[in-house]
Amino acid sequence: MQPLKTTDIRAIVFDLDGTLYVCDEFAASIKYEATVYMAGLLSVSVTEAGIRMNEVRSRLTEQGESEPTLSIVCCTLGGSLPGMHAHFERQLNPESYLLRDNRVIDLLKKLQKHFDLYIYTNNNRVLAARIIDYLGLSNLFSHIFTIEDNWRPKPDEEKLGQIIKLSGYQPSEVLFVGDRYGVDLRLPEQLGCPVFLSQSIEQLSRLIKLATN
Repeated sequence: MQPLKTTDIRAIVFDLDGTLYVCDEFAASIKYEATVYMAGLLSVSVTEAGIRMNEVRSRLTEQGESEPTLSIVCCTLGGSLPGMHAHFERQLNPESYLLRDNRVIDLLKKLQKHFDLYIYTNNNRVLAARIIDYLGLSNLFSHIFTIEDNWRPKPDEEKLGQIIKLSGYQPSEVLFVGDRYGVDLRLPEQLGCPVFLSQSIEQLSRLIKLATN
């Protein structure tokens, strides 16, 4: 990644899970429920489904530049994204795991005064809305892009092009923020967007300098 140049930024596109909040327990819950979904689809035990998913993940990692997303792993094994996310909506309970962090709320409110804010997530609309609301981040974003827009997971060049076009700015003016370089940031950077890797709230908080320039 190139050093972040802040002077030309007009919009910021945030990943959601692992970026605007970090919760290993909820991440594990998502992975477990994906395994339960695949076990039912494949008519095998949850343990066996987990083994098969790990094998696919290892094979795809060897073939690619980064670890594949859960969406790609499940699709490779014959799962469907609508089916998996319908299962997530029924089974996942983010409110049991997440904690509201005033540092994130304050940061985004300050950034909103200077930039158009967006979310681009591999999560579905219902869960994304529940998470955003529970974290106290509602009404801070111009638009929330989810996997349901086209049922294609990140990284997806066509969707990125649509997001940049909708923002009304040039790629060099749209900052992408995410916790996984290969999933969230590599393609935006290749398209000419500035990027910022954040894997903790402490790292995310460094974006405050954008509101003080």
